[in-house]
Amino acid sequence: MTENIELTMKMLEKNNMKPYFCETKGDALELLKTLIPKGAAVTHGGSMTLDELGARELIENGEYNYLDRSKCETREQMQKLYRDCFFADVYLTSSNAVTENGELYNVDGNANRVSCIAFGPKSVIVIVGVNKLVKDLKAAEYRVKTIAAPKNAVRLNLDTYCAKTGKCVSLSRECPEMAAGCHSEQRICCSYLVSGQQREKDRIKVIIVNEELGY
Repeated sequence: MTENIELTMKMLEKNNMKPYFCETKGDALELLKTLIPKGAAVTHGGSMTLDELGARELIENGEYNYLDRSKCETREQMQKLYRDCFFADVYLTSSNAVTENGELYNVDGNANRVSCIAFGPKSVIVIVGVNKLVKDLKAAEYRVKTIAAPKNAVRLNLDTYCAKTGKCVSLSRECPEMAAGCHSEQRICCSYLVSGQQREKDRIKVIIVNEELGY
């Protein structure tokens, strides 16, 4: 375990978030099994990290009450599921970045993911690869504007500036503001959440995996 991982974990714990370290994504999946009670209502946000980890296959195995967004056929059904997620026992997600100060930084289009991280589900389990560990919030902001948002926009085939150029249009300014960006109707950077010290100790659990995962 490197010094920056040790520091990040120490600060996460100081901020009342429970940190874990796993050497591989296989180890992380085994840990995940111990953190989700059988029969629990479980759901998740959109995440390449969860896909690479095999988390969806785990919660599809019939041992959990899986609130499955892929089963939604209409916008109305999806909106209902987003609201039902607030009452889940366990919410799985990744984070766009985790700082050495023990902060989670996340940016959403629909805000369903950042909403559930902030409030609602009894337990939030965040899985991140070492590629998402950054020095501070400024570095987290830059990571989203140059890596997370552009790659996700390409993956989702969205018509945004970052999908075409690989970076946020706001970076062309001398001092780009955090929430500045394009005005495309398909923009995915709409709602911003910084999770610092938590009032409910260990509600948020952060699994750091010593591999690169997701965007």
